[in-house]
Amino acid sequence: MSDTPFGFGLPPEEPENGDEGKKKGNQGGQGGPNPFGFPGMGLPGGAGGPGGADNPFAAMFGSMNPNDLGAAFQQLGQMLSYEGGPVNWDMAKDIARQTVAQGTSDGVKDASVGSSEKSAVEEAVRLADHWLDGVTSLPSGATTAVAWSRAEWVEATLPVWKELVDPVAERVGVAMGSVLPEEMQAMAGPLLGMMRSMGGAMFGQQIGQAVGTLAGEVVGSTDIGLPLGPAGKAALLPLNIQAFGKDLGVPAEEVRLYLALREAAHARLFAHVPWLRSHLFGAVEGYARGIKVDTSKLEDVVGQLDPSNPEQLQEALQGGMFQPQDTPEQKAALARLETALALVEGWVDAVVHEAAKPRLTSADAMRETMRRRRASGGPAEQTFATLVGLELRPRRLRDASRLWASLTDARGVDGRDGLWEHPDMLPTASDLDDPDGFVHREQLDFSEIDKMLGEAAEKRGKGPQGEADSTSTSTPTSDSDSDSDSDGEGGAKK
Repeated sequence: MSDTPFGFGLPPEEPENGDEGKKKGNQGGQGGPNPFGFPGMGLPGGAGGPGGADNPFAAMFGSMNPNDLGAAFQQLGQMLSYEGGPVNWDMAKDIARQTVAQGTSDGVKDASVGSSEKSAVEEAVRLADHWLDGVTSLPSGATTAVAWSRAEWVEATLPVWKELVDPVAERVGVAMGSVLPEEMQAMAGPLLGMMRSMGGAMFGQQIGQAVGTLAGEVVGSTDIGLPLGPAGKAALLPLNIQAFGKDLGVPAEEVRLYLALREAAHARLFAHVPWLRSHLFGAVEGYARGIKVDTSKLEDVVGQLDPSNPEQLQEALQGGMFQPQDTPEQKAALARLETALALVEGWVDAVVHEAAKPRLTSADAMRETMRRRRASGGPAEQTFATLVGLELRPRRLRDASRLWASLTDARGVDGRDGLWEHPDMLPTASDLDDPDGFVHREQLDFSEIDKMLGEAAEKRGKGPQGEADSTSTSTPTSDSDSDSDSDGEGGAKK
């Protein structure tokens, strides 16, 4: 690590050549050093005259047209004036919207959703929910079905991205302050404030670009196995669904129906398993707490920051700033998160296939397409790795799907879905390695335990008078004979 953190320091030493030294040095009050370490950025008035080769603003902005120049200054202003949390979410939103407006690599631009597309999505979700009724005991979780444009997807999902990314960004914020030597931290208040602003902007740049790119590829609100949209809404993106099915050789109606099944199945799970969302987001936060930030890379990124090249930030951050610590706690958090996400996706895969197989001729092909999309490191895995420093293991998704299918055969739909009643009932990572062992293992019946606890609480709530009343009004064969005084006898009878 250098002695001038983040590029804040003295200019390079003057060369021995005096004339050359006069050009680059701070002679006679002409010009000044680069105070922030930004490439090509110095104080005005340097030798060489405006427009000359040594004019720092010419070097920085000379090749930019007026529109680009205005955008660069606006972006720099946003970067240095931000005073919010660990991520500049206003910047993230702006960049995501700009990315969407540029269109995807195949030249397809975003477009508003028409009334016919909205009707088609609503009908597909309604029919998908009807089909799911026969293959899962969980009732419908979608109160409304919506068709989104890419820009609408960005707007609707940013609040959840904030919840996912802020814990990691907090780690970077702490690391930025720790890069300064301890003796400087006490007197570097303005400098630390600037670094926090820059850190928020760096994350805003990265997240905005990633979310904007993802908006051009996702087909719904649950593509990464997490509920990104508002509760109760099953959302599909008609434009992306069209692109997804373009080369599959499958009728557009079947593609839409299959993807509606997946969206509606996710909605059921998150709506009727109340602990699941907090369980998944808690696992993300637990993993984030164990992430170590590479401060030397952070120093290099900020020290070489070029406001005229915002893409540089994203490329640098994607180069591996996050280093998970090899500790038992971090490994446990990673395993818990990966297993939970795999169980969600595996359950959806198994349930959707069961519903689609007898009705859609393309069910097998669509299932394999979705699996390959995930296994090839698709947009969901790549974006998640970029934002959280975490790569999922697609292999676990197939394992989980096989386990849920085996549970259906062995215990039926109610027995399979009943495992979602409590997190301790779910399969573990080792169970995914041995699905048959889990399927045939004796499981605790939490409903019976809850019943027993309820009865015990009811007995504790009775006073002495209540016990007397119960005894005087009961027949000898009544259940009330098994009061606290005769628990042993009642147990013997059983």
